[in-house]
Amino acid sequence: MINIIPAIDIIGGKCVRLTRGDYDTQTTYGADPVDMVKRFIDHGLTHIHAVDLNGAREGKPLELHLLEKMASVNNARIEWGGGLKRNEDVRDLFNAGATWGVIGSVAVRNPQLMEGWLVRYGERMVLGADVRDGKVAVSGWLEDSDLTIGNLVERFAPFGLGRAIVTEISCDGMLAGPAFELYRILDARYPAIEFTASGGVSSLADIERLDADGVKSVIVGKAIYEGRIRLEELEVKG
Repeated sequence: MINIIPAIDIIGGKCVRLTRGDYDTQTTYGADPVDMVKRFIDHGLTHIHAVDLNGAREGKPLELHLLEKMASVNNARIEWGGGLKRNEDVRDLFNAGATWGVIGSVAVRNPQLMEGWLVRYGERMVLGADVRDGKVAVSGWLEDSDLTIGNLVERFAPFGLGRAIVTEISCDGMLAGPAFELYRILDARYPAIEFTASGGVSSLADIERLDADGVKSVIVGKAIYEGRIRLEELEVKG
């Protein structure tokens, strides 16, 4: 059964969504992130994906005080990304209560640091790869690199990488379906890695198709906030 991970993207302490990673397309939903965590957990969705979008753009965590409140909700298991670039950032992240840290730009720009974190923290470190035209984007999706997701997986797997969140930026926020073929290819090529599908999920049917394809986990964001998918449909019974 596919693991469903609801998403909370944060700017200025509010839940927001972007379209294709473009900050100019921001939609603010007004919901308090802590209240959203409680709503998700009430429906049995305890594994939550949260991104500090301003932190990603500025290159330093800006919302760890909010993470502390979110992580204090009973049974919450939060993976957090956005601006994690230094050893102190990761230390502060886990001290604030995160279960996992999601590393994006640093994995591209300073891979030795990512390797060290994988050795030290093991499966608590998750690769976050945002892909546009086959290449990994960095700095809150504002810049493109020359690396593919395959390049990163092959580099970090020997250091213990177990999971990678892969967002196809062209699908993100479009509510037009995820990049099914991309995940099929990655799962076939790297069976030892758990790839989490992200971007484009618009309906329960999309999730069921990913599940049928063998994808192990999926992040669902805008479809929840726009009412395309009801939390009752995703409910996990305890």
